[in-house]
Amino acid sequence: MSLGAVLLLLFLGLLVARVPVAAALGAAALWVLWAGRLGLGVVSYNFQAGIAKFPLLAIPLFILAGVVMDRAGIAERIVRLAVALVGRVRAGAAVASVAVTMFWGAVSGSGPATVAALAPILVPMMTRRGYDKPFASVLVAAAAELSIIIPPSIAFIVYATIVSGSIAEQFLAGFLPGLVMGLVLMAGAAWMVSRRGWDQEPDPDAQRVPVGRLLREAFWGLLTPLVILGGIYGGVFTPTEAAVVAVAWGLFVGFFVYRTLRVRDLLGMLYEASVSSAVVMAIVAWAGIFAWTADTVGLVRDLSRAAMALAGRPYLFLALLNLVLLFLGTLMDAVSIYFVMVPMLIPVLHYLGWDPVWFGVMMTVNLAIGQITPPVAVNLFVAARVNQVPIEQLWRQAWLFAALGVAGLVIITYVPWISQVLPRLLYGR
Repeated sequence: MSLGAVLLLLFLGLLVARVPVAAALGAAALWVLWAGRLGLGVVSYNFQAGIAKFPLLAIPLFILAGVVMDRAGIAERIVRLAVALVGRVRAGAAVASVAVTMFWGAVSGSGPATVAALAPILVPMMTRRGYDKPFASVLVAAAAELSIIIPPSIAFIVYATIVSGSIAEQFLAGFLPGLVMGLVLMAGAAWMVSRRGWDQEPDPDAQRVPVGRLLREAFWGLLTPLVILGGIYGGVFTPTEAAVVAVAWGLFVGFFVYRTLRVRDLLGMLYEASVSSAVVMAIVAWAGIFAWTADTVGLVRDLSRAAMALAGRPYLFLALLNLVLLFLGTLMDAVSIYFVMVPMLIPVLHYLGWDPVWFGVMMTVNLAIGQITPPVAVNLFVAARVNQVPIEQLWRQAWLFAALGVAGLVIITYVPWISQVLPRLLYGR
């Protein structure tokens, strides 16, 4: 058996044994390096080189920005505004929840972080309108998957770094696909709510406070994506610098505008962001070593050749590739899948002449669906913990929302224009 096959089988075996992804990637790579006498000395260099990249500095900073803005009370004010705007219609609570979660995705860039920030606010709001608590929890978890599609996205930062592409361009390509996925989710959720007879009357909370007052309260929070993304596309700062600006903006709003933050809160926010960042960066580091090992032992070459042999019928190949990515998304996080799959798919992209920016969006949508698809379903686990609902009750509801995600995926896969039109307009692609 070749070393490439050993590497792949060992990694998959560790995943099946429920070993954490970062440990599975590292253990499989270290074993093959040792067994193949390829030199364990390369590990320290590749470990450091995998994370010592300036664009990746944006990841912990965007995570910190999301924590700061949550603690500053921005999320709560935006929720009240959305309920006031949409709560007067049938299924308004469901539509408002998806809209707020989409907006928050433009702040946090992380699905689990979005669930942790919004579920404690949105789920009680929906249950007061008669929603089933597991349904409401899954709805927030499903909407939070859009956080890695709508910019600024941590997933897009990792993908663009691997393919040596433009992070700003990848961000721009995610706008319309994120909107398409959000509209599909809104329509599907509203239909399910209507079928179950929930939320049929106007929300009394939506009429209690004037919209103008709520708009003034949420104004500074609503400016957040404009400041971050406007600065990037206006050429004022790079995506990595934008992450620093996002942290500074959140601190400014929390300390001086809403006055909800205190100096004593800083240590707790730094600790929370550090824990989340450490998990992501550990995966990045070990996945980089795994990818280097896979390339060295010829696994990347062999799988690329197998993929190109199937690429004679592009539409069928896309369908098969989506199935593979959807399956992997149920087992692994997006960062790990990028490092494992993208190196072997880059030759295929060149062979078929596909746009890597569109492909990155399509791939990310697949992996976003995986955040609510068992057995891993990281968004569901966060929602279950935050709302104190047994995870088994959420799994029963998750498949309906996963099906809605697949419907949106089909549109984005076979209509590349949705991902390409904005980069073409701004960058002349």
